[in-house]
Amino acid sequence: MRDGHAYGRGACDMKGGFVAALSAFLALHRTGTRPRGDLLLAAVVGEEDGGLGTYATLARGWRAGACVITEPTAQDVLAANGGALTFRLRVPGLAAHACARTSGVSAVEKFQLIFPVLRALEASRNRTVDPMMRRWDIAYPLEVGTVRSGDWASTVPDLLIAEGRFGVALDEPVAEARAAFESTVAEACAADPWLKEHPVTVEWWGGQFASGRCPSGTDLVQRVVSTHARVHGGPAPEVVGAPYGSDLRLLTAAGIPAVQYGPGVGYGHCPDERVSLDQVHACAETLLHLAVNDS
Repeated sequence: MRDGHAYGRGACDMKGGFVAALSAFLALHRTGTRPRGDLLLAAVVGEEDGGLGTYATLARGWRAGACVITEPTAQDVLAANGGALTFRLRVPGLAAHACARTSGVSAVEKFQLIFPVLRALEASRNRTVDPMMRRWDIAYPLEVGTVRSGDWASTVPDLLIAEGRFGVALDEPVAEARAAFESTVAEACAADPWLKEHPVTVEWWGGQFASGRCPSGTDLVQRVVSTHARVHGGPAPEVVGAPYGSDLRLLTAAGIPAVQYGPGVGYGHCPDERVSLDQVHACAETLLHLAVNDS
């Protein structure tokens, strides 16, 4: 710890948020305060890869009148999430000795035809976005995270595998998002003689997040905003959406109003990952007052 922050892998995403929630529960226990209703702390795993922990919790029958997810938001209130789908592209080539490279087809060169098309798809999908997503430079990002090709320095590579994530717009059905991605890749292949006969294949694997939105018929968003403002003073938290998937969409799909409100933002998954201890304490205070007054 230094400079008022806790540093380390997972400090921001999301040990800080878990500590805030746990601290609120411990404060209730130590003071003997009894909320009007039941409180559940669901410490689940697997949020980064599709939300298996929350899915299992719901599958076992656990339900609640409302849920605050303490993912890092810098204590704004996130009432919606874009989705994110993990994809794998297999780009075929034709192997040849590098000394006679024109007798082969480089999968690397063929991928160079696909990547700019994906960037263009990203741009077109972000020209008009939901008002809740306007704070982000790119509301629904598309990125290629890994690229692997070739098995020897002096061979024309006959296969390239690229993996990445594809942003799903708010309220966009996952099937429609996948279809838009697949048709874009197919159109790019159709424009190249080699790829027309040997098209790139698309595989959906890993984390598959639909978008999610806290239903408009609940007052949960306003309760969290007003509780934060009452406890801490100053400007009220902003109500926004986020460009990443989370367990929010599983909870709302199960009929549980849910928002994200937690300490830290912007440092998750980074080499210098950290969370503000002041924000951890402030989040715990808000959760404590929310539990006492609203449960």
